[in-house]
Amino acid sequence: MDYCSFIRSLPPGEKKTLHEKYHNLHYGFPLHDDNELFGRLIMEINQAGLSWETILKKEAALRRAYDHFDIKTIAAYTETDRVRLLNDPGIIRNRRKIDAVIQNAQTILLLQKEYGSFEKWLRHHHPKTVEEWVALFKQTFRFTGGEIVNEFLMSIGYLPGAHSESCPVYDQIMRSKPMWKNHKDD
Repeated sequence: MDYCSFIRSLPPGEKKTLHEKYHNLHYGFPLHDDNELFGRLIMEINQAGLSWETILKKEAALRRAYDHFDIKTIAAYTETDRVRLLNDPGIIRNRRKIDAVIQNAQTILLLQKEYGSFEKWLRHHHPKTVEEWVALFKQTFRFTGGEIVNEFLMSIGYLPGAHSESCPVYDQIMRSKPMWKNHKDD
């Protein structure tokens, strides 16, 4: 079942509202701010092995704990920050995920230096197949397996599939010019 159908199948309530907000306003829409791109990657990394609903419920806490996804700040985290994160009950307290976020922030700083921005690095490598993207991410970042990379790229408009064509949000996505649709214009 695709995400659009899943949400339609939910009974009215808090769970449906939580998913609808993400589905209708964020999922599949292009992002251009490096910190927000990194924030989406942080959310996908933290989701590994958990439900997306868990991550949506913890998004505000993740944003606070990780300094509003500020790449430079996270790249400079020390052992004190790691301990703080491991003790924060509002987030996913997994050392491997926390270490990956910090190292990935450091990597993005290098990419920004070389390409001008994280977004420009993504654009430089577009278009690729899912398999090519996964290989590139595994070579470049930590804790970025196939599902994480696929969902990350779908969620930011680099891969198709975030919404079914019958979904009302699909037309909004198309108007926002996702990279998967516009790669011929690059």
